[in-house]
Amino acid sequence: MKIGILSRNRRLYSTKRLIEAAKQRGHEVTTIDCLKCYMDITSTKPAVWYKGEKLEGYDAVIPRIGASITSYGTAVIRQFEMMGVYCLTESVALGRSRDKLRALQLLSRKGVGMPITGFANHLDNTKDLIKLVRGAPLVIKLLEGTQGRGVVLAETAKAAESVIDAFRELDANFLVQEFIKEAGGSDVRCFVIGNKVVAAMERTAQAGEFRSNLHRGGVANLTKLTPAERKTAINAAQTLGLKVSGVDILRSSRGPLVMEVNSSPGLEGIEKATNKDVAGAIIEFIEENAKPNQTRTRGKG
Repeated sequence: MKIGILSRNRRLYSTKRLIEAAKQRGHEVTTIDCLKCYMDITSTKPAVWYKGEKLEGYDAVIPRIGASITSYGTAVIRQFEMMGVYCLTESVALGRSRDKLRALQLLSRKGVGMPITGFANHLDNTKDLIKLVRGAPLVIKLLEGTQGRGVVLAETAKAAESVIDAFRELDANFLVQEFIKEAGGSDVRCFVIGNKVVAAMERTAQAGEFRSNLHRGGVANLTKLTPAERKTAINAAQTLGLKVSGVDILRSSRGPLVMEVNSSPGLEGIEKATNKDVAGAIIEFIEENAKPNQTRTRGKG
């Protein structure tokens, strides 16, 4: 197969591992910086050009699109879809996952467990918003934040009001969520491929920190999932239409609660914590499923 990896840096761990896994299985693989792509969207034969050459003959594309380039990256994926190329992460699914509010609304509609979440626009709603999520302590999240950035724990109602009002003064979009105390500063990253959880790790925040992201100094260890956690992770991924995703779950007294669904999950933490060949599993999934003109989530919201 001829496989393209949409990545801005071929030296990143995840990109390197995907290249290795694809080559080990005898596939031709190239790395494509999507920001350097340009598109012919007016002709009867849609095309993507890269460094003066027309990209042709690809059987599959693996998008590794960073949050800062979501808009253009989505357009490039959409163009490949128009060309009939199999895209591991489809354009609609990427858009859903990157819009945190939309993603949570879709998960809620499907009955997937989540922390109580509030969203409002007007300053007069601040106290009501805090009540909605059962008061302080509570978590305030910027909609545009990634890797734990823009996430604040407010331990008192007064602190919550101050942070909310400050975010509003900056015209920032944010969510307010209940704080799941019993999670103890830990969450579970479930790596979902197709309809299976292929690997899972528990991430624990460092002392004095409540965010468990590995980029924030969190520690990852192998963990065993309950049937409910496995089912929740798969349901969350499929609700957003993602074939590959990292589903972050909190272990609460009322069962597993989905925090976030990541459409471009990193491979380093999960492979090192679980000692599993996740990159190989991704390539194997492509081998089994890559067929032309197979965009499934198109037009479904």
